[in-house]
Amino acid sequence: MAQINVAELFQQTRRKLKLTWVAGLNGGSNTLTSDTVTKPSLALVGHLNFVHPNRVQVLGCAEMDYLHSLSANEIAHAIDNLYSTDLAAVVVANNEKVPDALILAANARSTPLFTSSLHSPELMDILSHFLAQALAESTSVHGVFMEVQGFGVLIKGVAAIGKSELALELITRGHRLIADDIVDFFRISPERIEGRCPDLLQDFLEVRGLGILNIRELFGDNAVKPTKPLDLIVQLEDLDIHALQTLNRLEIKTQHEDVLGQAITKVHIPIAAGRNIAVLVEVAVRNHILLLRGVNATKQLMQRQQRAMRKQK
Repeated sequence: MAQINVAELFQQTRRKLKLTWVAGLNGGSNTLTSDTVTKPSLALVGHLNFVHPNRVQVLGCAEMDYLHSLSANEIAHAIDNLYSTDLAAVVVANNEKVPDALILAANARSTPLFTSSLHSPELMDILSHFLAQALAESTSVHGVFMEVQGFGVLIKGVAAIGKSELALELITRGHRLIADDIVDFFRISPERIEGRCPDLLQDFLEVRGLGILNIRELFGDNAVKPTKPLDLIVQLEDLDIHALQTLNRLEIKTQHEDVLGQAITKVHIPIAAGRNIAVLVEVAVRNHILLLRGVNATKQLMQRQQRAMRKQK
């Protein structure tokens, strides 16, 4: 499971969430392992099974109104309930006034305490989305990741087979680069695998003979894209004449490759002199779109052939 600490969370979201770090400054290394953001209304009154470790707890209007209605002893007891387990951080939303007892408890337990001017539903929405991406199950794959005709296409193959040259040609044809060489994939939902470029390699493409190219500078901002869901894998292979001769060209079974538990459609394209691989990749994407719509050219041909045979009989 991926992890992120509270200091990283603060740095990456403080502008969007309008966060101010008011207490618990020593808790920046607290680790977040869950993308669930909760409001601990019931925990404040003693229902401790609603407090979970390593999560962010958001205090909105209802929670702060309840705390402000309590006596000093009751506030201390409610805050003890809130901190009954190891919280990652606490956020007070809506620019609510923070009780001194909450600040003292945050400092004593090294639990970061933030304030935000955002309303709690909006804050929880943005924070949950950020954590879902940051804590998603991930893997790194060698290849080139492109957006071709709106679909995320991973181009794979052995070293020096021409993946980057193919990517460069696709870019000149109006398609977009996400990542070259190393692609980080994240499972951001049960049926969605998202590909991203490592920060160090953003915008760069290495082509043998030309060296490192900055695609954004060469072709403009529209030639690159930061992320894209993975839709199709294209496997480039050296041409094997014997394999081609024995290939069943009416094979209608679609091939797949497992990526983070998701079966991704896979197409094998043999490489040979004179073959326009960029066009083949574009057509592979178009054909994939048709297959998603239930249009299978191989099945159509076989059905037409069967009808012709029945007529002859």
